[in-house]
Amino acid sequence: MRRASLIAGRCARILVVDDERDNRELLEVILGHEGFVIECAASGEDALLSMARHAPDLVLLDIMMPGMNGYEVTMRIKGDPATKNIPVLMMSALDDRSARTHAMSAGADAFFSKPMRRADLCARVRQYLASSMLLAT
Repeated sequence: MRRASLIAGRCARILVVDDERDNRELLEVILGHEGFVIECAASGEDALLSMARHAPDLVLLDIMMPGMNGYEVTMRIKGDPATKNIPVLMMSALDDRSARTHAMSAGADAFFSKPMRRADLCARVRQYLASSMLLAT
């Protein structure tokens, strides 16, 4: 495992939201190996409940989910004064301009197409944590 990714003396916490268990588990392994603390949610509703209990430092969010989709979850996160500054990185198997545009219009900080290369994912996560002045190097 790499050195811990610290924020104010603690490991950075990432909330992974995806309705596909295999995707959640893969991201948990990849990011956990990088020293992040990972919490997972299988739905948008579960993600918002998790955030109400303990806000993460960054959210990795799938777009296409049953019930509340990623666009709506992002709008709720960005519309809440308590969570609006948390970086939201949306990911989807959709790789078209309209999905990317819709994600950014909803308030996402970034959009990734699945599958993502491990190195690119980790670099982007660190970049967004650092740019929000959260990641201690």
